[in-house]
Amino acid sequence: MTATGMTRTERDSMGPMEVPAEAYFGASTMRAVLNFPISTLRFPRTFIRALALIKLAAAQTNQELGLLDAHIAEAITRAAGEVADGRHDDQFVVDIFQTGSGTSTNMNANEVIANRAAEIMGGAKGSRLVHPNDQVNLGQSSNDVIPTAIHLSALIAIQTELLPALSKLHKELEAKAEEFMPIIKTGRTHLQDATPIRLGQEFLGYAGQVERGMRRLEYAKEELSEVALGGTAVGTGVNTHPEFADRTCEKLSNMTGVTVKETTNHFQAQNALDGAVAASGVLRTISVSLLKIANDIRWLGSGPRAGIGELALPEVQPGSSIMPGKVNPVIPESLIQVCAHVMGNDLAVTLGGQWGFFELNMMMPLVGYNLLQSVSLLASAVDNFAEQCVKGIQATEKGPEMVERGLAICTGLAPIIGYDAAADMAKEAAKTGRTIYEVARERTSLSEEELRKALDPAAMTEPGLGSGVAVG
Repeated sequence: MTATGMTRTERDSMGPMEVPAEAYFGASTMRAVLNFPISTLRFPRTFIRALALIKLAAAQTNQELGLLDAHIAEAITRAAGEVADGRHDDQFVVDIFQTGSGTSTNMNANEVIANRAAEIMGGAKGSRLVHPNDQVNLGQSSNDVIPTAIHLSALIAIQTELLPALSKLHKELEAKAEEFMPIIKTGRTHLQDATPIRLGQEFLGYAGQVERGMRRLEYAKEELSEVALGGTAVGTGVNTHPEFADRTCEKLSNMTGVTVKETTNHFQAQNALDGAVAASGVLRTISVSLLKIANDIRWLGSGPRAGIGELALPEVQPGSSIMPGKVNPVIPESLIQVCAHVMGNDLAVTLGGQWGFFELNMMMPLVGYNLLQSVSLLASAVDNFAEQCVKGIQATEKGPEMVERGLAICTGLAPIIGYDAAADMAKEAAKTGRTIYEVARERTSLSEEELRKALDPAAMTEPGLGSGVAVG
């Protein structure tokens, strides 16, 4: 029922059903609404667009093949185009937690497009002037359309949202790496002092992680480019033209700018969601990288007085309701939370992928929803992190000031006096609070010049075996 209280009677294979008078969806969709009052979760715009484009391309293909009347095909194309453009998003009302094949969502699309196409042809909603199954769904099954829509929508989202965001972050990190390259600081392993490193080298490492994440996304795109369309019910292709899938995939590729191609093995494409699981795994890996980057930057900016304090992060909002002047690293924290959420989504996708029984996977809506949410969340959080945090990061003097006091700088002496002697110096320096240089000047016969050369922090940031100075 709606605010007006008016309904109309629609029919499906189970009989008559009352639906809201102004709704474009029909009986099958209404049954799903009543059957699955589970959550407020619905497929996102990216998925609805992909599903509508499949229906649009299918109508054009079926007309070309002589299977669909030109007038009906034109009306379906127009109606599906409206859905793809977002004009009827409020008509997609089926819960994510529904039949595992996503049949309810496929029928939701079929009914909305059929009723709108009927209107375009001068008919009324519910007139069946355009049939949702026989014409909008011609040559298709929910079992091949829904996994195809998952792949297509994820491909589009990765290409248009996530890759640009990662590219932006990579650019900002590389810029900071260049800016910070002259700054030498103490490295850390096991949270303990290690040999010197350039701050720019740390940021170069972060940029490298993002760069490799982008490269891994190309693998994910390749996995997603193979689609199930053409397999119909169980992978055999019953009730579809042999050329249907190939022609429709070509149209979809031209429409969207991403590549989709008919699978070479329809049976695996419908009874499993391995491609989606693989893509989700890449998103999880990227999240692991991003979490490390965000957490490092958060720690390097900790303090400002009692923490590490080697970075000054942009101050974007007050950090405490009780402590005046406190500013927290909220932008990295938001990215960290998104990364954790994506890792949780990946577990759900992995579990969903396990639920392929015989000829059909039974968790397609769950897998599709989580995969798309992960792409969208990562894209937004990464773009925000690049813009509101990385771009404005500044280096402080604290890193360079602590280099000479670092204990691991004694590594420069190890090739000259031996590991054990250098370790003893580190222990004495730690115990007395003196620097390695001060202890070495007292305990070795090396000249001032030789000591300065052996303990030169800049030299330790490059490959090599040390100064080559011999013991005097």
